[in-house]
Amino acid sequence: MNDPIVDEVRKVRDAHAASFNYDLHAIFLDIKKREKERGLHFVDGVARQPMPPQVVTPVELIGELGT
Repeated sequence: MNDPIVDEVRKVRDAHAASFNYDLHAIFLDIKKREKERGLHFVDGVARQPMPPQVVTPVELIGELGT
């Protein structure tokens, strides 16, 4: 099933990527340049660190059950 809107978005996205020879770094720099020109913010460029899992000890569980 083809969606004409999705097809158009993919076509525009591919044309934009092709204009930078599919160089992700160049595409990123272009996005950052456009943000600055327009006063917008799309990409941080820094991956967030995942939250470490919280370990609950049996003593903490007993304390929570008692209250």
